[in-house]
Amino acid sequence: MVLLESDAPELGSSAPDFSLPATDGNTYALDDFDPDVLVVMFICNHCPYVKAVLDRLVELGNTWGPDEVALVAISSNDTERYPQDDFDSMRELAEEKEFPFPYLFDESQEVARAYKAVCTPDFFVFDDQRRLAYAGRLDDNWKKPEEVTQRDLRDAVQALLDGDRPDEEQHPSMGCSIKWKP
Repeated sequence: MVLLESDAPELGSSAPDFSLPATDGNTYALDDFDPDVLVVMFICNHCPYVKAVLDRLVELGNTWGPDEVALVAISSNDTERYPQDDFDSMRELAEEKEFPFPYLFDESQEVARAYKAVCTPDFFVFDDQRRLAYAGRLDDNWKKPEEVTQRDLRDAVQALLDGDRPDEEQHPSMGCSIKWKP
């Protein structure tokens, strides 16, 4: 396991479009998400960093109403080398954890590249104009939820909902590298 930190795109940059299949049988595009705040999360099934925060992501997805905040999870890993991240396994995880957000499969890895995602988990928060307002970590303790003192992602979303901008000093996401195809 190699720990990487994300190198996010510039704040204010536009959300790249996508159209990807989801574990719920639908296909989702950027325009399918209407709320004022959109959270795009790059995750996968096997990464220990994702596993450690998965319950927190589900809790986050249940925090706001669907008219306030839309969350979407995307897996972009190479499933030939990491079969535990294949579409069927994604579907099983989404059902087991009762994801309150769609879980999309980026088989071509083009969406991860467009977002400049580098690790799992990697988080991007967009405002109502779909401009990047936050790119960083979930919180300050990926390993021990009981020791979290800063909820960076939640605070960024709440700032946007309150009509403010998130703090521009943002801590990068960290986790396993996205497993790029050769």
